[in-house]
Amino acid sequence: MSTNDLSTPVTQNYDENSIQVLEGLEAVRKRPGMYIGSTGERGLHHLVYEIVDNSIDEALAGYCTKISVDLLDDGIIRVTDNGRGIPVGINPQKGIPTVTVVFTILHAGGKFGGGGYKVSGGLHGVGASVVNALSNWLEVEVKDGKNIYRQRYEKGVIVTDLEVIGETNETGTTVTFKPDPTIFTDTTTYDYETLLNRLREQAFLNAGIRVVLTDCRTDDNIVTKGKSDDLCFEGGIKSYVEYLLEGIKKEPLNSEVIYLSGGKDDEEAELALIWSTAYDSKIMSFANTLHTIDGGTHEQAFRQTVARVVNKYAHDFKKLKVDSDNLKGDDIMEGLVAVVSVKLADAQFESQTKAKLGNTSIGTLVRNIINDKLYQYLEEHPAEAKIVIDKAIAASNAREAAQKAREASRNKAGIGNKTRMPEKLTDCISNDPTKTEIYIVEGDSAGGSAVEGRNATYQEYFRFGVKCLTLKRPVRIRFTATIS
Repeated sequence: MSTNDLSTPVTQNYDENSIQVLEGLEAVRKRPGMYIGSTGERGLHHLVYEIVDNSIDEALAGYCTKISVDLLDDGIIRVTDNGRGIPVGINPQKGIPTVTVVFTILHAGGKFGGGGYKVSGGLHGVGASVVNALSNWLEVEVKDGKNIYRQRYEKGVIVTDLEVIGETNETGTTVTFKPDPTIFTDTTTYDYETLLNRLREQAFLNAGIRVVLTDCRTDDNIVTKGKSDDLCFEGGIKSYVEYLLEGIKKEPLNSEVIYLSGGKDDEEAELALIWSTAYDSKIMSFANTLHTIDGGTHEQAFRQTVARVVNKYAHDFKKLKVDSDNLKGDDIMEGLVAVVSVKLADAQFESQTKAKLGNTSIGTLVRNIINDKLYQYLEEHPAEAKIVIDKAIAASNAREAAQKAREASRNKAGIGNKTRMPEKLTDCISNDPTKTEIYIVEGDSAGGSAVEGRNATYQEYFRFGVKCLTLKRPVRIRFTATIS
């Protein structure tokens, strides 16, 4: 369609017949980007995250200890957990099996305060149904400790009734789906490393849970064919910080990872941090195990309060000169590697992609934890505190030196078409030579006081130095001053 086509007025009538009402999951297929961010590679992987996050919620509730993710041929994904299993009984509101409600109706789930979950990453009740809507087909199997149930959908539409296919004494849920290539037109091929990074995060954030990723694809062109990673970290986010530090290949400045935690009512916060010899910071924030890539109130509170506490300690223990300004937050953050993980019952995210947290109360909790416990840590470890402050001071000096160098370079080059004046000349504002005055003074001291008392609009001063010569005999010397 050309630009002219877009600007051509619509000739059809705009009336009651122009308004469409999208039923069921049709809206998801019509505007998938609203639910998963994009229909490119990022959105494709987001489908897996939505299903895995449901399993993680079971782990947060204390019922799931293992999650398996298998990459199968033809772009098919299988996610299995040993949680309680999605309920299969008849839903009293809809009169159909609850598992069917979960996969076919938007805003249906067990995370709206019904008692199924105290803390969860799922909030809107759309994750499973969105994956179903954007899949060419999806099958769900549920084990409830007695029977194995199965149901199949195609492009969000029920194909088979919920049926019993066997007996078992186990519990859990298996979701197998194939993304719809008519929606994901760029690619339907999953990247093993992308999934591994996300699943590794979940294993770190949920200490003790086991997450297994396996590439079962048979295509010889896939370099990760046959690869499998079994992830389980008892150290939790402390181990995560150690892993991140290892990744940037820098030396730690602290003897160990600093771990702080606390909670109030239905909110909890875990903080792990360590300073390193790096020049950049790496701060990862999470809410209910979901990576908040755009930060939010928890991450903002962390950055601000760490800077405030370090400055307070530096002044209290005379690590900074009297009456000196506070160190800037960016200077204190230099080399910091940290993970901020919060869990709360009523998380408020900006969208279904959950990239930014908005709860103000969690920021207060994070601030209180850092104020109380980080200051205490610095008091108990004065040698490490000195190293951190010295690094921040060095970063501040380097930043100021770089700023002066940039300003000097810009001044030397001039701005726009205006030629840069000599350093000894204090220019005036006016560019009209018929309305300006120049005063020539001897020495910087005389020039300094004269400049302060001038009218900057039309008066400019040129300072020159006089050098005294010691001679054996009187001689006549010609002095020449040149002003460019």
